Amino acid sequence: MADLTIREVRTTLLRMPWQDDPWLAGHALGPTRDLVVVEVVTESGLVGMGYLHLLYLPLQRSIAACIQDAMAPRIIGRDASAIEAIWRDLWRATLTGGRGGVTMMAQSAIDIALWDVVGKAAGLPLHRLWGHFRSEIPIYGSGCFRGARGDGMIAKAKHYVAQGYKAIKMQVAHVGDLRTDLDNVRRMRDAVGPDIDIMIDVNMGWSADVAITMGRKFEEFDIYWLEEPVLADDYAGYLRCAGALDMRVVGGETHFGRADLKPFLENPRLPILQPDPMRGGLTELRKIAQVADTWGMTIAPHLFPELNVHLLASIPNGIWAEQMGLLDDVFVSLPKIANGMITAPETPGHGLVFKPEVMKDFALA
Repeated sequence: MADLTIREVRTTLLRMPWQDDPWLAGHALGPTRDLVVVEVVTESGLVGMGYLHLLYLPLQRSIAACIQDAMAPRIIGRDASAIEAIWRDLWRATLTGGRGGVTMMAQSAIDIALWDVVGKAAGLPLHRLWGHFRSEIPIYGSGCFRGARGDGMIAKAKHYVAQGYKAIKMQVAHVGDLRTDLDNVRRMRDAVGPDIDIMIDVNMGWSADVAITMGRKFEEFDIYWLEEPVLADDYAGYLRCAGALDMRVVGGETHFGRADLKPFLENPRLPILQPDPMRGGLTELRKIAQVADTWGMTIAPHLFPELNVHLLASIPNGIWAEQMGLLDDVFVSLPKIANGMITAPETPGHGLVFKPEVMKDFALA
């Protein structure tokens, strides 16, 4: 058996321009793509890779410092397969200054890398290591950005539909006024027809009162879900929205781990949770999915379809992957997406490798 003793933890910061893609017009995800890449090197030579795409968060160097100062010294010399013990140790070691934020994101990158190592050592993709459930999962076309305004969102949605997607996600709030938001939703339904599911993302832009008022107006357009209608910490507001609206109210991408989602798990009125692998790693996502399943809740994790496909392929309550195409040009290969479905890969570990030129050309000093 391979020696999985951790010999080294390498951290690389990448800053890349956005790809030249007209369908990214109107995004508000920052001027560059800023990533933190962690490589866990074992004595056997097996290397696991974890990564974070920080979107608009200016925290690259803070997270890297946390990894190198607070976390790498605690895991060097340990067995990479001791993932549960390492997760708990890193969480406890940073508890009084963490519980979320930079520390949780730092340990999430490490956690993803550890699972990659273990999958490679076992010769199994993560979804089979965890217990395979199915190979194909529905995926929706996301990133119909509010910054592109109504016409731009509709054009991108139609682009997704032409590729075989059966569901799209548009945005409201933050730009324009409520009357414009309502008109954009009406126009979107007219444009894609009755057979395409429409998700709406508020990105925490409203109070519960506004979300309920607007949600009731949206309902006539057969909206699949209303996402993040209020601030992440406004649990009462979430539950008010869920109780007042007939459509699904969903959220979870901005919450850190099981602890942040506990009010939703104790009051299972959100039918779908959307945890993010950057906020707890794959270890936490698996636990969230299991507890959610106990309460009849499903999982549609935030972004990272190339990574989240393994979770979704290994649980009975995985319902959607999200495709925005933000990193489609940086990996050597990606899971297949066709006809509105994503297929879990059979490569050991998570199967993701950054292109050598990406690691070389865009690394920060």
